[in-house]
Amino acid sequence: MVNEGRTDRIIRVILGVVLGILAIAKTGGVAGEWIFGILAVVAIVTGLTGVCGLYRLVGIRTCPIRK
Repeated sequence: MVNEGRTDRIIRVILGVVLGILAIAKTGGVAGEWIFGILAVVAIVTGLTGVCGLYRLVGIRTCPIRK
């Protein structure tokens, strides 16, 4: 079930791309490369699918409720 609104999803994809660029640029050395890479993948996947596991655990929903 989708629990992210359109704006939230767009921000996540943009953030994922920026984090991916930081990972490719090897910002922060090897550890930074891995951390930024993993965060980039998570941000892009959640942005594209519209489902955030953390939102589900906490009960947050940024998308409009369909009737």
